[in-house]
Amino acid sequence: MRIAQIAPPWITVPPKNYGGTEMVIYNLVEALVAQGHDVTLFAPGDARTSARQIAFYPKALLEEGVPWRAHLKAYYHLYCAIEQVAENHFDIVHMHLSSATDMYAFPLTDSLATPHVATLHSNFPFDASPGWTGDADQYFLRKFPWLPVVAISESARRNQTWPLNIVGIVYNGIMMSQFPLSKRSRGEHFAWLGRFSPEKGAHLAIEAAKRAHVRLVLAGTIDRSSKERAQYFYEVIKPQVDNDQIRYIGPANMKEKVSLLNRARGFLNPIEWEEPFGMVMAEAMAVACPVISFARGAAPELVVDGEMGFLVENLDQMVERIARIDQIDRAALRPYVERNFSAEAMARSYLRVYQNIIAARSASEANGDTPSAKRLSESRPV
Repeated sequence: MRIAQIAPPWITVPPKNYGGTEMVIYNLVEALVAQGHDVTLFAPGDARTSARQIAFYPKALLEEGVPWRAHLKAYYHLYCAIEQVAENHFDIVHMHLSSATDMYAFPLTDSLATPHVATLHSNFPFDASPGWTGDADQYFLRKFPWLPVVAISESARRNQTWPLNIVGIVYNGIMMSQFPLSKRSRGEHFAWLGRFSPEKGAHLAIEAAKRAHVRLVLAGTIDRSSKERAQYFYEVIKPQVDNDQIRYIGPANMKEKVSLLNRARGFLNPIEWEEPFGMVMAEAMAVACPVISFARGAAPELVVDGEMGFLVENLDQMVERIARIDQIDRAALRPYVERNFSAEAMARSYLRVYQNIIAARSASEANGDTPSAKRLSESRPV
């Protein structure tokens, strides 16, 4: 199959540190290429890929110092990518929605003859910034309602109240070769890994570790999207780091992340929002590190309670499950991830979505319909 993947232009593929959408794109592209498909990745020139690459800028926009609110170069990237797709033969084009500038995919593909689909990586709507919420999303959906969209979990689909044309569900996947099991013995500490923002629950992980009398190692990036979010790290998290019971090791690249998870007794995930997926839970389980997570968002779809870790409702339960972490059969964790959340499993699921989209387009054209004449019917999860 000849497949075009259009990455957002903001963060390099794969990301250097934080960048969930970009890591998923990288894993998907590499798995599709490995399975013998002809893949073209439209991404800035600093991307690394086994696919054919077409770039309109030498570096990802954030690397160039372009702020999120500056949309012009992001629009140019998407416009040129769609233009290239329209002028060449592709069986399917796959786009990715995670921030406000990705909304340009709706008008740019409205009359595109090539079958196309987009994955919703973040919670919708997008027209917002710290302290302000806009209403542009409703205008885009009213004018361009037909873009087929894939959700990344049942929870993400269920919590989506906007009239998106959701045509399937595909779980994110990790590249198992990037998460080798260590032969070193596991430490006594627990781990928390992510972006330091209140909804990710680092402060709750610290409280749970203190109450359970265990060590905790934190790793991740400081959210500087607003003054308030940056203050969360410097005023709530940093004062509790004593480099003994609570340690912070900074942002973690892939090697550092794998090392941290391989040495941890367990991973604490006290999220306070409806997280659409939660890739780090799959990453932890891939190296036989069981997860204790609040039962919110997609966590119940990733963690089988009592088998792959524990799902809890509150901090008291998290503290109690920390003492029971060694009841989990670590040998079962990696095979479970490989079956359900590997890049190969993700690629197979997307290929089924692609085939459904192509078949629906062919049927539409056979009936004399224009590309955007009718909404594709929603399919069951793949």
